[in-house]
Amino acid sequence: MKTVILCGGIGTRMKEETEFKPKPLVLVGGKPILWHIMKIYAHHGFNDFILALGYKGDMIKQYFLNWRSFLNDFTLCTRDNAISFHNNDCDDFKITFVETGLDSLTGERVRLVKKYIDGDDFMITYGDGVADIDIHALVNFHKIQNTLATVTAVRAGNRFGFLNINHDTKKVINFFQHKVAGSSEDRQKDFINGGFMVLKKEALDLIPENGMIESIYPILAGKGELSVYLHDGKWKCMDTHKEYEELNAHWKEDPFWKVWE
Repeated sequence: MKTVILCGGIGTRMKEETEFKPKPLVLVGGKPILWHIMKIYAHHGFNDFILALGYKGDMIKQYFLNWRSFLNDFTLCTRDNAISFHNNDCDDFKITFVETGLDSLTGERVRLVKKYIDGDDFMITYGDGVADIDIHALVNFHKIQNTLATVTAVRAGNRFGFLNINHDTKKVINFFQHKVAGSSEDRQKDFINGGFMVLKKEALDLIPENGMIESIYPILAGKGELSVYLHDGKWKCMDTHKEYEELNAHWKEDPFWKVWE
């Protein structure tokens, strides 16, 4: 099953880091957060990725094209540019790079990578969030529910993508991209969309041209076609410079998403 990672946004809330690089290449513990996300999926056997590129996407291509030289010792013969690597410290990823436009919204980016998606189901995630999530359990849950889409619910305070859940059916009743009502304490108890999503390919037909992937969730919820996988573990995204600093601190003290060896 392929995993689409949305890598095209500008990341305006953390301009200190993203003015000269795309957010997925912002370093956490010396490695791009994109690498951390891919390691989570690959640990569970899902190592076939589609990167939906946009802002400074060429830098993401260059990173992976030059990956072996970044990570390994090598000898370069300048006469013919022949390179001999002395070790091979690289992960086993298969990556399809797709240019999806500088200003495209999330739904349009997914629409543009559709031709590279094979099979009935695929996964989507954002290029800035990590969790100690069991991807196998998520996929199995999606298949058992047999709905057009499954989102992962996490608790994260007053953020975005709030979910009203029917805990008996494990389906979403309502989806709110933003929520302003209620106290901060109440919102700490709310579930939000944690960004680890599984969709049937046919769900892509519901995405409006130049629209957001999130725009189809209220429609699917109304049809009883949006399931929710409850993740009781830890989750964190990197949307601000403060969260960038917090993630780097976590890497030193509590790298909870490091499920790989």
